[in-house]
Amino acid sequence: MPPARYPRARARRRLRLALAGVALAVVVAVVLVVTLGGSSLPGAPPAGNAPETGAGGLFHYNASKSAEYVARATAGNGQVLFAKSPGGAVATAQRVAAFRPMIEHAVAGTNIPVNLLEGLVFVESAGLPDAAVADDPTNAAGLTQILPATATSLLHMHVDVSASRRLLAEIADTHDAIKLRSLQRQLQAADQRFDPADALAGTVRLLQESEAMFGGRLDLAVTAYHMGPGNMQQVLSDYDGGKVVPYVQLYFDTAPDHSGSAYRLLSNLGDDSSLYWWRVLGAEQIMHLYRTDRSALTRLQTLETADAAGGSVLHPPGRAPRYASPSALQAAYTTRRLVRLPADATALGLAYDGSIGAGAGQVGAPRSLYEGLNPVAIKLLIRMAAAVRTLSGGQAPLRVASAVADGKYLSAQGAYDPMAQTGFGFAIARRYRSGAQAGAFQAVLDRLQSLNLIAWAPVGSVIEVTAASDAGSWKG
Repeated sequence: MPPARYPRARARRRLRLALAGVALAVVVAVVLVVTLGGSSLPGAPPAGNAPETGAGGLFHYNASKSAEYVARATAGNGQVLFAKSPGGAVATAQRVAAFRPMIEHAVAGTNIPVNLLEGLVFVESAGLPDAAVADDPTNAAGLTQILPATATSLLHMHVDVSASRRLLAEIADTHDAIKLRSLQRQLQAADQRFDPADALAGTVRLLQESEAMFGGRLDLAVTAYHMGPGNMQQVLSDYDGGKVVPYVQLYFDTAPDHSGSAYRLLSNLGDDSSLYWWRVLGAEQIMHLYRTDRSALTRLQTLETADAAGGSVLHPPGRAPRYASPSALQAAYTTRRLVRLPADATALGLAYDGSIGAGAGQVGAPRSLYEGLNPVAIKLLIRMAAAVRTLSGGQAPLRVASAVADGKYLSAQGAYDPMAQTGFGFAIARRYRSGAQAGAFQAVLDRLQSLNLIAWAPVGSVIEVTAASDAGSWKG
């Protein structure tokens, strides 16, 4: 049974390309790397009152750190922009950049930043003006992915769905450049959503209307563009009676155990609606790097797609050692770069799968070498288990399915897991005692990801997690 939601894998309703931010240089400078102090491990957390849901915990919002929350959420939620962009983020940025003059014209005379609208285009269509969800124009379509009903009733666009469906099919089958241009002109005439200038103008109008509705807050207006103004109004109402607050507060100051109704609505909207603002900001940063340091953007593309969860961004090659052999693991234990998994697992809300280190004999190593992690990852495990137990109100443990591994061990297993080689990567079995535990674990994964304290992804029967360098000690 998987967690209740899986944000990295869910298909986006509004974009056929599954495009859903990113640890760019601007963000990395903000996110602090904290050195772990000492090697002692905390005692067992009280099962019903874990500190992670109180002041300083993972689910506590500190308004004085709002800028850091924004930077962390943008970095933590951006991997999909690299992993799912058609042709990669660099190619998508190149397509989007071609519309820059048109975007500048669309926002002229408004207070909507050109970079913001450009980021929205990146997220919505990846710079493909003929994009339509499931290749069906009855869904959201065009450069800014406008729904037919919105186009006709609010923007008074001409939309002939039958004609646009036929033309899209012809475009897909056409290889003649002259005929293709003719078909695209016909498509734009039949359905104005596919005319980039009209789509951009319509989106600017929708953003302006939402901005006025939400007290001049563009962060709320942009998020409402994706989730719908009605849903945004309901979230605000559930949070604080409709009072307009910054989106960073609305997102981080809701949790399963406080402002629960607002949290549940945000979480259950699906389509990654709650993450939309962070991804637009991430796309802005991608476009900035595309114009100012394309080689850095190319390197980030490589890191973000080097492993399933994008953990290589947290620990690039050369930043954290990657253990190549059992002897390297042994040396790391001697210097305390690795420590054993806690012996008091049950008290901590953890359990260890019997398969950990099962292949040690194949490389002539003791199994115990594979039963440890970097001390930071150990602390993160304890924090995760504490929060899951509190949020679920139960005693069922999180089951650790794998821990540190060296390159020789992984090769013998026919596996590739660069983050396991750092000691910061581990796996949690996707087996849960109850729906409450699964939901609590999902909430913890979401929050840790949005704090840029982990990268994670499901791989087969496990959730692979990579802990950031400051994951064990960050306080809200």
